[in-house]
Amino acid sequence: MKLGARIAQVIPTILLVSVLVFCLQQLMPGDPAIVLAGEERGDPRVLAQIRAELWLDRSLPEQYWHWISNVVHGDLGHSWRTRQPVAELIAQKLPVTAQVGVMAFLIAVLIGVPAGVVAAVKRDGPWDYVANAIGLAGLSMPNFWLGIMLILFVSVDLGWLPASGYVSPWEDWRQSLATTVMPAFVLGNSIAAILMRHTRSAMLSVLDQDYIRTARAKGLAEMTVILRHALRNALIPVVTLGALELGTLLSGAVLTEQVFSIPGFGKMVVDAVFNRDYPVVQGVVLVTALLFILLNLLADILYVLVDPRLRRA
Repeated sequence: MKLGARIAQVIPTILLVSVLVFCLQQLMPGDPAIVLAGEERGDPRVLAQIRAELWLDRSLPEQYWHWISNVVHGDLGHSWRTRQPVAELIAQKLPVTAQVGVMAFLIAVLIGVPAGVVAAVKRDGPWDYVANAIGLAGLSMPNFWLGIMLILFVSVDLGWLPASGYVSPWEDWRQSLATTVMPAFVLGNSIAAILMRHTRSAMLSVLDQDYIRTARAKGLAEMTVILRHALRNALIPVVTLGALELGTLLSGAVLTEQVFSIPGFGKMVVDAVFNRDYPVVQGVVLVTALLFILLNLLADILYVLVDPRLRRA
């Protein structure tokens, strides 16, 4: 599919996501007006005033139209709890999660892809069994459990890294690295296992192709055959998986940021849900959906870079 056609799908997809998140959040138990009223929750006049200010006394179509009209003009609304613009909150929290997510993805790629290549080249050997065992363990361990175990061992017992908190890289890049390396490893662990298994499967398929046997028959070095001929073609399905898994880091960050007390995107979502802060939830879901779409577009572009044959499609 042409890139222009994929871009044209962005608007209806975002609109569908906006309708779904707006409708589904109405199923959340509790009345936001009562939560926001605090000690005055028993005063009907206060509740009526809050509902009028937040458009909660209007019909659902009117509420949705009011919200989506503002979104089209670049206004994601204001937090009901802090009165801060939602766009400002997202701009503050998203870089924190992005830093941890990018580090996690790099860790996953540096571990998963080489392990998958080695497992495929050394199929049915000791390295293959070790890689598969580690991959299965990575898929089986919950992120929150692994995070707690790392805190107990690395921070409490050994005292190597801080157990929680976050420092911006603009303040102190060394301390920032120290506070984010453990949560990044926790997030990247399961993705590394997934990348390893898919890389191994793709490499096994490619290594059985005729052109690989031809390259070996010509006397090319084994490393050249694996890296230049086999791996490049095997990376095509891995690129798709990698782009999608990069997007799932945002959802995985919810639990991980809670465990390590990192003030990022995921923690903000959890707080917004518990506080019935609908504008924040809606803004976060829209931004997350847009990031997923952009990552899919990035995967399409990487296809062409990895496989030049697609440029003629």
